[in-house]
Amino acid sequence: MPSLENRRRMKKPLWTPVRIAFTILVLALIAAFGISSCNSTDESARKSSSRSAAVNSPRNGSRASNALPTLPGNVLDAELKSLSGTPIKLSNYAGKVLLVNLWATWCGPCRVETPELVKLHKEFQSQGVEMVGLSTENPDASAESVRDFVRDFAVDYQIGWATRDVALTLMQGRDAIPQSFVISRDGRIVKRFVGFNPMVTPAQLKQAIEDALDGTSRSD
Repeated sequence: MPSLENRRRMKKPLWTPVRIAFTILVLALIAAFGISSCNSTDESARKSSSRSAAVNSPRNGSRASNALPTLPGNVLDAELKSLSGTPIKLSNYAGKVLLVNLWATWCGPCRVETPELVKLHKEFQSQGVEMVGLSTENPDASAESVRDFVRDFAVDYQIGWATRDVALTLMQGRDAIPQSFVISRDGRIVKRFVGFNPMVTPAQLKQAIEDALDGTSRSD
């Protein structure tokens, strides 16, 4: 039978006032500074996720200009390792609206963004929208952490790893994550997002997906 001290510990709530206040503070700081992102090669972020957040985009939005009109052949045709074991090939999604997300398990903004991507996937999956999350981590070293991440965040879309060549091609010199690309049925990159702002990015992502479904492109 548990001791009195153990019973007290078991009854201690997970969300204490201090933890709630800290969580609100973190989200408020992210919102205040606008777009938060991580350096995709910042290995020190594995040890301290709080050090991985940095401002890498303007305050007024998380969108970036589309230097790439479409996904290049080296990205479309690359066979990428997946968590499920079946290789991912982005060219297999031709004719569908696709969101490609570059991320990492240690990236704080990526962890804030993921639940929003899960919501969007659930909302638009019935309309044929597909999502592919590609970790920029080493697939062998990060297999367990990626598996845990997918379980903890109830990710229900395809997850795998971007090769260095694929990641560099998509980033176009912006070595920051998360990055998302919303791609139309005809292969056009409707919108590219660099970083994540919890106040504005979810609505912008939703709008970009709707534009891709409608076959339109927004320049504002």
